[in-house]
Amino acid sequence: MSHHLSPVPASMPARLSWLAPLWGCVLGAAWQVTQSGLWSLSAYQCLMALGPGLWLGIPRFRGRPLVCWLLLMLGAACCTAGLTGWRAHVYLAQTLPKALEAVDLEVEGTIASMLQDTANGQRWRFEVDQAATGVQGVPPLIELSWYGPYGQELDASQPLLPAWSQGLALSPGQRWRFTVRLKRPHGARNPHGFDYELLAWEQGVQATGYVREKPAPQLLEMGSAYRLQRWRQWLRERIRGQIQQLQAWFPALESGRQQAAMGVVAALAVGDQQAIDRADWALFRQTGVAHLMSISGLHITMFSWVAALLVGRLWRISATACRWLPAPRVALLAGVLLAAAYALFSGWGLPAQRTVCMLAVVALLQWLGVRWPWPCVWLLALAVVLVADPWALWQAGFWLSFVAVGVLLATDAGADRVDDERPVRRFLSKLYALWREQWLISLALAPLCLLLFGQVSIVGLLANLVAIPWVTLVVTPLALLAALVPMAATCAALAMLPLMELLQWLAQLPWAVWTLPQPAWWASMLAVAAGLLLIAPLPWRLRLVSAGLAMPALWWPAHWAKWGEFELLAADIGQGNAVIISTAAHRLLYDAGPQYSRSNDAGERVLLPLFAAQGMKPDVMMLSHRDLDHTGGALAVKAALPGLTVMGSRSVVDDPQLAGLAPVQPCTQGLRWRWEGVDFEVLHPPPGEDWLKGRKFRPNFGSCVLRIRSATGRVAWLTGDIEAAQEQLLLQSGLLEPLDWLLVPHHGSKTSSTPAWVQGLKPRWAVVQAGYLNRFGHPVPEVSQRYLAVGSQLVLQDGCGAASWSSAKPLDLQCERQAQPRYWDVHKMR
Repeated sequence: MSHHLSPVPASMPARLSWLAPLWGCVLGAAWQVTQSGLWSLSAYQCLMALGPGLWLGIPRFRGRPLVCWLLLMLGAACCTAGLTGWRAHVYLAQTLPKALEAVDLEVEGTIASMLQDTANGQRWRFEVDQAATGVQGVPPLIELSWYGPYGQELDASQPLLPAWSQGLALSPGQRWRFTVRLKRPHGARNPHGFDYELLAWEQGVQATGYVREKPAPQLLEMGSAYRLQRWRQWLRERIRGQIQQLQAWFPALESGRQQAAMGVVAALAVGDQQAIDRADWALFRQTGVAHLMSISGLHITMFSWVAALLVGRLWRISATACRWLPAPRVALLAGVLLAAAYALFSGWGLPAQRTVCMLAVVALLQWLGVRWPWPCVWLLALAVVLVADPWALWQAGFWLSFVAVGVLLATDAGADRVDDERPVRRFLSKLYALWREQWLISLALAPLCLLLFGQVSIVGLLANLVAIPWVTLVVTPLALLAALVPMAATCAALAMLPLMELLQWLAQLPWAVWTLPQPAWWASMLAVAAGLLLIAPLPWRLRLVSAGLAMPALWWPAHWAKWGEFELLAADIGQGNAVIISTAAHRLLYDAGPQYSRSNDAGERVLLPLFAAQGMKPDVMMLSHRDLDHTGGALAVKAALPGLTVMGSRSVVDDPQLAGLAPVQPCTQGLRWRWEGVDFEVLHPPPGEDWLKGRKFRPNFGSCVLRIRSATGRVAWLTGDIEAAQEQLLLQSGLLEPLDWLLVPHHGSKTSSTPAWVQGLKPRWAVVQAGYLNRFGHPVPEVSQRYLAVGSQLVLQDGCGAASWSSAKPLDLQCERQAQPRYWDVHKMR
């Protein structure tokens, strides 16, 4: 087969000539998605035109292969970057206008996804057909929630929400008229944290919001669209219904374990990740098998590989079938088609789409008999995926599945073929090959997990050796079979129970997880290269030497403040408080953020990943008071760090829902200590109840106020939710002083930050931890104006992201959104 299809001179090998545009596509996509801001649309259109112009100049340099290669690469890079920028402008043209945020809008459209249950409602994708007359700019795809009464959670026995819609449960394909309140997609921005705004950008979701109760929503039509989504929802409910069958078979089995196993079955069958409880996700992450418990790119890759292996084996049984179509081709076709069918049924999310595209490219090359070395095939798959979805470069799931595909290609290319007529020998060789693939994938992904998540599961290598074949070959097929035989869901849950017992035992080992601070990019790249070289078909001595490349990342030091100084990191957790204080050898967490839902909180979603990425292990957690926007993540943090010392106000000590934090040391006025030359002192509340002056106690009144003073005299206050009366009490005690840094009381509520308080403190930096367009209106305009009037620099967390400040550099405060700018940032859109 001839491969000389390019206009380059014959002196350049054809394979090498085609590598140039592939590298160009990768580099062009990488350059564009790392831009901090978009160029004009005309600039990207000119960039697209420049690409073919560079290719037209190639014949002039036929005698200079290197120049031809560079022109090919640069031309492809210009085309890819220009196309990506053009697509970004098209998306931005459909952004929700600022004027439509947080106002009532009437929209008509179709429910376009399977519904997700939340703590007190449901959430779904809504395809907008039309908005109210005169309203322009409502995006075509939005994400809506329909909540029950505020603060009231659904009982597990209640039917699907909402019961308010004329007794009809919401279902994909239905057409509704809703009155909604929308806002642009907004997520937390923390160092090394998950970027929700990028996810919404990739999925085309340009607004999120909730349904208003009045005027009442109207069901316009039952609808026949989105049948696949209706089928997925039907299967999920069928699986959920099998929990009663499981309880009947095993009445002595703890109900929590039964629900956990059935939740995994629902996640594997239809991609419902919400079905898995928060504690179970933590277990799966600790043991390194989280990628198996949801339909991720890596999961689909392994599913495709095993499906191809089994189908090819079965096809070889029939000689007639092999004469009609060779078994290797059938295996390739089956692997891609079954993976595509599985991905489609799981919701056809972006990770699934990328993985199927990658697998299709690899299979097509093998089908056509193009015998490229595996690195070239790998590069082709990467280029094709990035042209289709360039923003995948920012997604951890993409890199996990991409490395997994590369490992399969590399090991398949170097695997020894066993041609033995004895069935037992052939079976053992296939079994060994399967285990070998799993071991190598786990080994290669270990340094990548360190780069992406700041931790490596040491027991993950062993856990994956058992979990990958068990989940892929037993649990997942049974979960899918539940569409035909309901009892299969029960069998799948039973199959999960012994695996979860094994994972529980592995997670309890003292060395189960190795947490390291995320290293510099160059050290991370060396560690990833070490993992790939370690599994490459190279001599063992060379592999062992290459392992040394991982040393800088494995011994990367955690960052600490200088002696006598302290650093503050106000984490971006939405509506709530969470501030990390670091000295030269200690760390303190002040408040633990909000609880987002029954199975989701700031501790699990934000703080613990942040600790892992930064190499932090707090010594003390101080909870200002019991409100959920301050203690929502406390139990998760305490469970992950059982040796943590907990301090809290009276409301925290007395709250039975926080009993898991015990023992809690009360924080009262006069409590003080010193860490590495930095003084800590609790200024409020005073002991006893005389300071209440007859008022009924409220949790806000007793918030712990913490003062921190460096050896150089720099001062910061963290104030919880104290109100005007408590501010006056501190004012009368003569404690007020000019501050360098202040956590604004009660998120900037009108009940706090009185003029006398603001005038007495005059903070250089006034930090407000409040959610984007929060329903409380925090911070209220008059409070913001008070701080600005005394010369304070007001830092609003929704626009800043995580805010970092050091007493060693009191004039500088770093916002994560400004330090790591992205053009899809909701605050940068028009």
